Amino acid sequence: MDQKKQKAFREQLLAKKREILDAFNKNKNYGKEADLEGAQDIADKATSSYTKEFLFSLSNSERDLLQQVDEALSRIESGKFGICVACEDAIERKRLEAVPWARHCLTCQEKSEQGLL
Repeated sequence: MDQKKQKAFREQLLAKKREILDAFNKNKNYGKEADLEGAQDIADKATSSYTKEFLFSLSNSERDLLQQVDEALSRIESGKFGICVACEDAIERKRLEAVPWARHCLTCQEKSEQGLL
């Protein structure tokens, strides 16, 4: 992959990383605000607890995605970006355009989802 394409993917990944971090910080601040509200009755406490649990679950998925983005950035730096981590074949460009943090080519991704990889 040429330098110009890698730079474009790097910019996409950095933008996604900023987006994830912004969303995480917003959720974290919302959780802190929910703690400060001082729920009065049991229903308010239950609602607040559910909201915080939901926000933390979002944080887990965001954390996973952030890790995938960081790994993709590392692959760019090491010169292995766009290469499947399983079979070491090239990942299709359309796949990378849709999911720039993709680790696997389509064949290996299907195997991974079936538990065969």
